[in-house]
Amino acid sequence: MKRCLIVTGGKLDLAFARSFLKKETFDKVIAVDRGLEAVKALEMIPDYIVGDFDTVQNQVVEEFRKIPYIVWEKHRPEKNETDTELARNRALALACSQIVFLGATGGRADHMLGNIHLLYGCMQKEVQAWIVDPWNKIYLVDQETSFSKARLWGKYVSFLPYTEKVTGITLKGFKYPLYKKDIRRGEEAGLCISNELVEEEAVLEFEDGVLVCVESRD
Repeated sequence: MKRCLIVTGGKLDLAFARSFLKKETFDKVIAVDRGLEAVKALEMIPDYIVGDFDTVQNQVVEEFRKIPYIVWEKHRPEKNETDTELARNRALALACSQIVFLGATGGRADHMLGNIHLLYGCMQKEVQAWIVDPWNKIYLVDQETSFSKARLWGKYVSFLPYTEKVTGITLKGFKYPLYKKDIRRGEEAGLCISNELVEEEAVLEFEDGVLVCVESRD
């Protein structure tokens, strides 16, 4: 199993990142544009640096250019992909089976939403992918999924439809159970928000569709 860390250019809590990285190991690290400043602060050396470099400080760029074995992928600012999408594509090309995104939520909402959509391309290639920050772990699910109280990111688990419709949702072991419920985007938005586990193990089942899962804490 090859694991990749992508550090992108959103607002990143460095204290959280240091704590997270103490417990995790990665085979590849990709820094994305301004995410390179976070990589420097975390005293990491990336394997790849990707972006158009329109937001990162030149001084930081020049410092990393002195390191010979880093692979640089510079792109034009005028392009169809975001820098984070290009980094994700690089991780997929490296045949990584797991991808974790840091710095993908803080800052601009348009980038955050775009980053969540990048998870779908990972799912299509059967690659596990998560966006994490101090309060949230965000990922997509398209099949039955089990949850453990001991391993949850926080107290709450929420499910939102990524596809237009998700059918036959059944929740077992949750505070607010469901049985064979269909949900649609923009309707009954609170139905699957802020659920909690009441048993040590809980199960999400559904028949068709894709859900955004958010494990979160206050």
